[in-house]
Amino acid sequence: MMTSTLSDLSRQSLAALRILLVFTLLLGIGYPFAVWLVGQALGERTQGQPVLLDGQIVGSRLLGQQFEGDEWFHSRPSVNDYDTLASAASNLGPLNPDLVAAIEERRAAVATAEGVEPERVPADAVTASGSGLDPHISPAYAELQAARVARANGLEEAEVVSLIREHTSGRFLGFGGEPGVNVLALNAAIAQASR
Repeated sequence: MMTSTLSDLSRQSLAALRILLVFTLLLGIGYPFAVWLVGQALGERTQGQPVLLDGQIVGSRLLGQQFEGDEWFHSRPSVNDYDTLASAASNLGPLNPDLVAAIEERRAAVATAEGVEPERVPADAVTASGSGLDPHISPAYAELQAARVARANGLEEAEVVSLIREHTSGRFLGFGGEPGVNVLALNAAIAQASR
């Protein structure tokens, strides 16, 4: 009886090892390789959607980054200074005095930089996104910055507004979300146009 139990146990162990080997090859190697092949067929979407300028990668369409200086469109504020490893919101509530003070400070700074009344400053110019890495701004915020960027780059304002419209993406499926302007892609277009 003991011999038959050991025989059954070793047969079951071998069957389990064969199943483990098959599934390791199938799911541990085959499936990831198939997903990688599909990703390669899709192109830049699986490579982080890089933005190129003069053949050099200057960033990703998926991640916001800081732009300083009058010649560039400015991104939304970031709670974490655009640190991709610390992507998060501030978790401050809308009535938190620190958040209210930060928003008012940002509103005044944007109004001064753009030469407009503080009431004209759009919400996305003074509030950070949930991730702190949103690469988009609203068309209203982009248009607010158009005169400054045109002046600093020696371009006509109409040309800059045209570039904003070219880089504005619509609502998802025509109804979801809000239109947005990818700041990095727009700044790359501004750099090309100002040459």
